[in-house]
This record gives sequence, C-alpha cells and structure tokens, in this order.
Amino acid sequence: MKRVGFYYDNIFLKHKTPLWHPESNIRLIHIVNSLKETELWKSLRHYKPPKASFEEVALIHDEDYIKGLLNKPAGHLDPDTYFSLDTLEASLHAVGAIIDAIKRIKDGEIERAFCAVRPPGHHALAHRAMGFCIFNNAAIGTRFAQKIGFNKVLIIDFDVHHGNGTQDAFEQDNTVFYFSTHQYPHYPGTGAEEEKGSGMGYGYTCNIPVKAGAGDKTYGKIYNEVLPKIMSQFDPHIVLVSAGYDLHKHDQLSATRVSNDGIRSIVKAIVSNTDKPIVMTLEGGYNIPALEDSVKITIEELLYS
Repeated sequence: MKRVGFYYDNIFLKHKTPLWHPESNIRLIHIVNSLKETELWKSLRHYKPPKASFEEVALIHDEDYIKGLLNKPAGHLDPDTYFSLDTLEASLHAVGAIIDAIKRIKDGEIERAFCAVRPPGHHALAHRAMGFCIFNNAAIGTRFAQKIGFNKVLIIDFDVHHGNGTQDAFEQDNTVFYFSTHQYPHYPGTGAEEEKGSGMGYGYTCNIPVKAGAGDKTYGKIYNEVLPKIMSQFDPHIVLVSAGYDLHKHDQLSATRVSNDGIRSIVKAIVSNTDKPIVMTLEGGYNIPALEDSVKITIEELLYS
C-alpha cells in the first residue's frame, strides 16, 4: 500500500456560489462523507492545507491580479466565476494543499496525494479568473515543484474541459509537459490537436480532443497506449494531475460517456505507468453520485496500484 496524503479543510466550504451554480460546496461535503463510510478513509494520511503565500501564488499569477482580489466585493468575476467574501481565503488554501503535498513528498513522508479542494484551477490565467477558477492550483504547484528540485513535471488533465490556463502557463517551456484529453469543441474553445506549444516548448503540449459521445473505449486507448509512451519518453520527476470528473457519463456539463470502469482505467493507467510521485488536485465533476464514486475509485488506485 502506498503512503497517500488526503488534503481537505472546511475552509473550502466557505467559497460560496449562487444556488444555481454547479460548482457548490455540496461537492466536497459528499466526497468527504462518502469516503468516511469506507475503509479507505483510515488508510489515508490526513492533512489540513496551509495557506499559500503571496509569493507562491505569484509563481504563476500577475501581481496586479492578486492584489486586485484583496478587497474585491462579492460578485461575478466573469459570467461563470463567482467571488464571495471567503473565496480568496479558500483559494489560497487550495494552492497551499498542492504545495504542502509536494513538500511532504520531497521529504519522503508520502508518495502520492489527493487534494480535495475548491475552487478548481485549470482555467485560471495569469491575469484573470475564468471558468469557476481563481488561481491555477496545478500550475502553481508545478513551479513550486521545480523550485525544490523536481525539474521535469508532467501535468495530466482529464477534465472534460480543456485546461487553457495551464497550457498557457507553460506554452514555451520544455521542462513541463502538458497532456490533456477533453471534449472538443466545448468550453473554453481551446485545446485543438494542432496546439503543441511554441518556441522551446513546441512538442511539450499534447492535446487529444475527443468528440461528444466518447466513452470508455476511446479513453482507454488514449490512456493505455498514448500516455505511457509520453511518460516514458519525457521521464518526469513528478506527475501532477488535474482530476476533473465531469467526463463521467452522468455529468450534466459534458457529453462524454465515461463510466466508473472508465474512470478506473484512466487513473490506473496514470499510477501504474510511473514510479514517480503523483499529486492529484480536484477540478470538475458536478453529478454528486458520480463524483463520489469517481473519487473513491481514484483513492483506491492511488493506495493500491
């Protein structure tokens, strides 16, 4: 059994969104409660994430953008992204979770981690919030990992929406490989197969868009045939995963048809094809029963594969 850290704090429930909004605190309440009903809960190492510093967030985000959030009144930052009185605090702890997980991995305390955090992060750009996301948790984690010696980072993003913010952060970087599967065309409109990075980073972005209706067979082929070759060739020092479960067939924000078995196949392919540390951070997933199942499956694979 692997030493797996699980990051959660009630601060994430204080990020309030309107009643109609799919990214609600109910998501984390159900994830935690469903895990507590299983033996998996006792097998995890539980951590409360610290609050990330201004300097850590600035590894990715512009200073003016960060400062602009300090006294921001509650309201919409864009049509999809809501900012409440406690959103900044929750966002800083979401960043702190992935940073602390990487620190503990570096120190040998844990081997893998799952960060049950919100708001999610992979749409957030350096200069603005977008698509439910305030700070780009995976991108900041990547730069922090490199600061402490994990020089080559592989980011895997299986959310049904393309992680445009993460791709943008590492567009010209050959020390970070960004691998994304996502429904296309779909929000946010980026992630075409032709987008491969630029300059020194050309060839270090791999987008595999899938059509509406794609299910277990399509994803199984990608994650069991394409991804292992990339992992072997790039040979990262650490793997960070944007774990978005809105690719599930019951999710209301997608038209992909991935089942629980398909989720297991994706996660198993990730964890079994590398002996390097793995940190997963929660992105999407809005059908509550499907989200509960998907996270439990992920934790099982992190612990036992």
